[in-house]
Amino acid sequence: MSACTSCGACCASFRVDFSVYETQSEGGSVPDGLWVPVTDGISRMRGTDHGRPRCAALYGPVGQKATCGIYEWRPSPCREFEEGSDACTSARRRHGLEPLPSH
Repeated sequence: MSACTSCGACCASFRVDFSVYETQSEGGSVPDGLWVPVTDGISRMRGTDHGRPRCAALYGPVGQKATCGIYEWRPSPCREFEEGSDACTSARRRHGLEPLPSH
């Protein structure tokens, strides 16, 4: 398992907004109950808009054995997030973790 699928720092650092068409109720794959409406066209992963964000689909301690409970059904911002990117480094530092080697 790569650090990217066991770290979880990104899942506990950023707001995750995506199209309502990615939600289960609109024909997409993001399970209903794990997102909240933002506008008529935008949804947000539940928990990511808190002062200390933590996605409702994240299980386990960040940086140790964190896993995404909906990995195969996660929204596009999560699919597009790059291991070792500047955003990854920022998220890892926020949680006291060393940066990953960039690709």
